[in-house]
Amino acid sequence: MNPVPSADVLEHIRDIPLYRASIERGDFPILEKPEIARGFPDNWMTPELARALETGEAEFVLSTGTNHARMQLIRPPYFLLRSYYRLWSEHPDLGPLWHDGARRISLTTVLATEHVARVNSHKPGATPGERWLDDRTLYLNRRLDPAEWDRPEVERMLAEIREVSAAHPQGSYLLDCSGYHLAHLVGKVTEWGLWDDFPRPSGIVHAYEYTPLNVRAHLRDRFGCPVIDLFGSTELGYLFYSDAEGAYRPYLHDMSVELIPVEPGSGIHSLIVTSIRNPYMPLVRYRSGDCVRTRDGSDDPRRIASFCGREKELLATPDGPVAQADLDARITAVSPEVFLHQLHLLGDDRCRLRFTTFDGAPLTPAQEAQLTVSLGALTGRAAAVEHRKHIPIGRSGKYAWLTAPDPAGS
Repeated sequence: MNPVPSADVLEHIRDIPLYRASIERGDFPILEKPEIARGFPDNWMTPELARALETGEAEFVLSTGTNHARMQLIRPPYFLLRSYYRLWSEHPDLGPLWHDGARRISLTTVLATEHVARVNSHKPGATPGERWLDDRTLYLNRRLDPAEWDRPEVERMLAEIREVSAAHPQGSYLLDCSGYHLAHLVGKVTEWGLWDDFPRPSGIVHAYEYTPLNVRAHLRDRFGCPVIDLFGSTELGYLFYSDAEGAYRPYLHDMSVELIPVEPGSGIHSLIVTSIRNPYMPLVRYRSGDCVRTRDGSDDPRRIASFCGREKELLATPDGPVAQADLDARITAVSPEVFLHQLHLLGDDRCRLRFTTFDGAPLTPAQEAQLTVSLGALTGRAAAVEHRKHIPIGRSGKYAWLTAPDPAGS
């Protein structure tokens, strides 16, 4: 039998059709995304929810779809933003800056910027293309691939950063980013000698996807301020945050988590979440699709050491599943200069790692040889490595670390 949630959770779900059979059986299986969508929204509808939808206290939204198929959700307006702001305001490193009035600049996918512009277009008296989400947050990016930012685009972003910085008495602002996007900006600013035009942020947060160890270290070296990772999702809000030293701490108000091994002995666990934070769509034993490792390999959520990628993107090998973070650790051990990387599977027994570097220079032959051996040992495949000047970004505005077998075998 699967565990029964607490009395508090049962009280929140007792009228929801989706959970009726589980409540009657006293058995709650893991909730998968297709089950959430089956019969939507009737499978979630209660008299309370119907009233909330009529009054605007609840609304229909779509998940971003950058890590899985887009999923319809019901939640209070600005649910994710309020979760975000609350965490920022309570974070030990960022909280004092937040309460001091530091504004937030977001440098992430162009899809996020376009979403803000769409939301703003429906507001009375809207300015077309407005990229201020509210009075605290400005979205910068207007292009899909940050590698293609030209000098006028970079100068435009730096001018907007200066304007936000100048609005604070101490010049403080918080930079919310995809680590990849900020690393691209660092490269462009360095190439064109624009550092004098770039006010340094008081704190940096990356919260949109797995950020490689080299990228995190690169940002810490360049900016010398706290670089914080926030972990969460559209449907859940935020569950964990890192401190300035990189250690993860839970942020589980109205939530609990379980860890279930992906495969016995692998050390990789699926993250299973129960949450009543969203009162209109409480999730019980929901499979988020994320994978974690713990400090001791146990299933104790208090011992989570790292978030290591998506469950759907695990690579099967003779020695068990390999996650995005496992490959990242191998690369970092060879060189701190590797920036982007993608592992291409070639048939069933070969692979090729394509990578870029922060300064555009290739690795040494010795480093490439070391990386090739390490990659072969990790994947159980004949491996090759290839330095590239550019790796294209995906349509979602995120980078794929693993690609499906290439039918052409190239």
